[in-house]
Amino acid sequence: MLGERVWLKRKEIPIPQHYLRPIVVLNIVTASGVPFFVWGLYALEIWPTILGTMLIYVGKMWFLDRMAWLYEDMKDATPKYKSWLY
Repeated sequence: MLGERVWLKRKEIPIPQHYLRPIVVLNIVTASGVPFFVWGLYALEIWPTILGTMLIYVGKMWFLDRMAWLYEDMKDATPKYKSWLY
């Protein structure tokens, strides 16, 4: 949750550039699973449902991992970020 708060404030307090592309790609991966998931549920087909679920799950879990890294790199950037843990 802390990394997401840093991500949302990226316009006010810039984040390192090497975080931008992976986060956008992971959001695309997560979103790409939704049509498979919905179609699989609608058609009552197991494989599109599993594929969609895996894309959504893996994309979101990897995104959360990147958010943890982002917070770890940015926690000393401002006193406000530093105070979130204490």
